Amino acid sequence: MRYLHTMIRVTDLDASLAFYCGALGLQEVSRKEVEAGRFTLVFLAAPEDMDTAASRQAPLLELTYNWDKQSYSGGRNFGHLAFRVKDIYATCATLAAAGVTINRPPRDGHMAFVRSPDNISVELLQAGDRLDPKEPWASMANTGEW
Repeated sequence: MRYLHTMIRVTDLDASLAFYCGALGLQEVSRKEVEAGRFTLVFLAAPEDMDTAASRQAPLLELTYNWDKQSYSGGRNFGHLAFRVKDIYATCATLAAAGVTINRPPRDGHMAFVRSPDNISVELLQAGDRLDPKEPWASMANTGEW
């Protein structure tokens, strides 16, 4: 068995790409516009997974955008996506600078949570050992749900 991808439905493709690619740093692997079905599929991968994603088509995050407006609920029920990052403080600083709320700051130097434009929780985990506590993160309170 091999993990392939996780599909999430998005309501605003541009906002989602700004979050996942622009702020979070994922890269687009492929895109498929299906006029007959009136939807677009965009497959994304983490930078360190790009070679594998291109050759195996995995591991990927599939954004599904339906052209006809629909309402989706259950972002919190979905659970969360998780990504290992090289420097959790730098990643959170980049996200915050892009206007993303850090719902669960990396007070412990190990874990943080943010939300996508469609309310999907995204967990960020520090690669390797926990980083030493660092301000402003160490004393930052949680914001909203994560």
